[in-house]
Amino acid sequence: MTAPLDPATDGAEMSFDGRMSYGDYLNLDKILTAQTLRSSAHDEMLFIIQHQTSELWMRLALHELTAARSAIAADHLRPAFKMLSRIARIFEQLNSAWDVLRTMTPSEYTRFRDDLGQSSGFQSHQYRLIEFAVGNRNPAMLRPHVHRADVTALLLAELARPSLYDEALRHLHRKGLPVPENVITRDLSQPWVADAGVQALWETIYRDPETHWEAYEMAEKLVDFEDYFRRWRFNHVTTVERIIGFKRGTGGTSGVQYLRKMLEVQLFPELWHLRTAL
Repeated sequence: MTAPLDPATDGAEMSFDGRMSYGDYLNLDKILTAQTLRSSAHDEMLFIIQHQTSELWMRLALHELTAARSAIAADHLRPAFKMLSRIARIFEQLNSAWDVLRTMTPSEYTRFRDDLGQSSGFQSHQYRLIEFAVGNRNPAMLRPHVHRADVTALLLAELARPSLYDEALRHLHRKGLPVPENVITRDLSQPWVADAGVQALWETIYRDPETHWEAYEMAEKLVDFEDYFRRWRFNHVTTVERIIGFKRGTGGTSGVQYLRKMLEVQLFPELWHLRTAL
C-alpha cells in the first residue's frame, strides 16, 4: 500500500500561526456564517446562498463596468473590450445560478416564503446600479432605497454620470463621427430613448466595419453584454413562474407580469434595430 502523501514534503506550507491563510485572505469566517435561516425549511439555505452569490457576482460586474466605462471615457478601448467580455461571462455565471434554484419546487418554497417578509430581489441596489450604469435609468427606482442614505447617494451619483452607452457615443463623437448633439447634451438622469440619428451612425459603422473597426468591435461587445443580460432576465421570469406561478412577489410587485414587462426593455436599442435595416 502506498503511504499517504504528505504535502509538506512537496513544499506546501502547513503552519499558519500568526500568518495569513486562505481563509484569512478571503474572510471566509464572515462569508460562511452569513446565512441566517429564519425557518426550519431545508431549502432556505439554497435560496439564501443563491442570492448571496448572485450579489457577489454583481459586485464584480459593477467593478468591471466602472472600469470599462472609465477606459472608454479615456479612449482606451482595448482594455474596455476585455472588461466587457468579462462582464458577459459574469452574466453567464448568473444565468447558471437559476438552474440550481429551479431545483426547488413550489411546495418547498412555500415552507419558508412567509419568513421573507417584504424582502425581494426587486430591492437589490447592486442590480439597480448595474441597470443605471448601462443606461436603463428610472428615477422612480430610487424609492425602494430611501431608507438607506448611503445606498441612495450611490444611486444618485450614478444617475449624475454618463452611462456606459453614453460614454460609447461620446467616444465616437470625439473621433469625429456624427453623433447627434442632442444625444451629447441630454439629461443623463433619464432613461435612454432610441434615436434615429444614433441608429444611422451605427448603420454606417456596420456597413463599413473595416474603416470603423474599433467602433464596430465596441458595438458588438455591448450587444454581447445585453444578450447575456436578456437571458438573465428571461431565466428570472421562467424561474419565478415555475416556483410561484402568477402570485404577487414578496416585495409587492405583480411578480411574473412585472418581470415580463422588463423583458421588453432594450439597453442599446439602435444596435438591435440596425440589424433589420442592414
